[in-house]
Amino acid sequence: MEGTMKSKKLAALGLTALMGVSALTGCAGGKTSDKNTKTESKEATLTVWSPSEDQSEEQGNWLKKELDAFQQAHPEWKLTFNTGVCPEGDAKNLVASDPGAAADVFMYANDQIPDLLKANALAELGGSTVEAIKKNNDATTVSTVTYNNSVYGVPFTGNTWFMYYDKRVFSADDAKSLDTMLKKGKVGFPLSNSWYFASTYVANGCTLFGKDGTDGKAGIDFGGDKATAVTNYLIDLAKNPNFKDANGLSASTLGDGTINALFSGSWDYKSVVDALGQENVGIAVPPKFNLNGKEVQMKAFAGSKAIGVNPNSKNSEIAVALAAFLGSSKAQQDHYDLRKVIPSDTTLKVSDDLSKVQMSTIENCAIVQPLQSGMGQYWTPAESMGKEIIAGTVTHDNAAEKTESMNKAMNTAAVQ
Repeated sequence: MEGTMKSKKLAALGLTALMGVSALTGCAGGKTSDKNTKTESKEATLTVWSPSEDQSEEQGNWLKKELDAFQQAHPEWKLTFNTGVCPEGDAKNLVASDPGAAADVFMYANDQIPDLLKANALAELGGSTVEAIKKNNDATTVSTVTYNNSVYGVPFTGNTWFMYYDKRVFSADDAKSLDTMLKKGKVGFPLSNSWYFASTYVANGCTLFGKDGTDGKAGIDFGGDKATAVTNYLIDLAKNPNFKDANGLSASTLGDGTINALFSGSWDYKSVVDALGQENVGIAVPPKFNLNGKEVQMKAFAGSKAIGVNPNSKNSEIAVALAAFLGSSKAQQDHYDLRKVIPSDTTLKVSDDLSKVQMSTIENCAIVQPLQSGMGQYWTPAESMGKEIIAGTVTHDNAAEKTESMNKAMNTAAVQ
């Protein structure tokens, strides 16, 4: 599912666990210590929540496989596991509603970090656990689990969008340039959908809360000449007979020829294959486009799914070790082999185009979707601007004025 609009190595992570990880201290965002201490033999019961698919026997019961492996890797602990179902998108409600009774270890969508922290339901990680996370994931992925300069989860898969295209219409080289594609076939881009809208403005230097998405004081910078230049490009794009606003279009429109390229994510893969036939499906990172003679790169929003630790856990040391283990290279490889969950760990080699393109997009053609509270002010003005461009009420004559109005709206505090 799409972001908030809808709701590395094994040795490194294994070493973290074997060395006892580190004890959590404090309450909300309790941080793991940098010290590694020898772990005494003990018995413990841990509750672990994951999506039902991870516990499905038909899909290999990934969670049981990893919990058994974790116990085998830690003979010094006699562990009992209680498992429950909690989809990543529901963690904010199921975990935060009663943190004291919630799981020790759970999976969550990264955009829920602020809400989980407010509820004292997510622990800050530290020490060698964080070192391994930073070593084995690209900077964008690390940023997705970083809030106020602290890390709050072990990422295991990404969430972003890229481009599907009909290989009978476009070549792989064509797919590198939006302008080239528009000369050869029909391109569907969700211009009036805020989750996609930002990609063209960020391509020309516009920013959301600084270059890394974490500077709340910087606000949203979608104004000035750099933004107006993009608005003017989009005005012409909307008028192009080979362009279609794809907001709300299903993947089936690739099959009937309404469009020959669609911007979406991994959730639409099966539908795209059904529409085009496997042999005709092309997958590519977001393309570049020519802006006043300069090639600029579209950049998708990116998020992640991660494994979190409850700061209220009575066995915090073991819980952190388990979270690190469930996000390790070996566990991510198992996730991919059993369920085709695309890994975030860049040390892993994936064979299919879908996984390669998603990982490449996040690493090279994406920005982290900011977790700043002011991000809530971005969505409606972006959607409105996209709709106005499509409707033709934004013109070259008023492009600068409309762009500044959009930017002002994005930076105006919401009415309490």
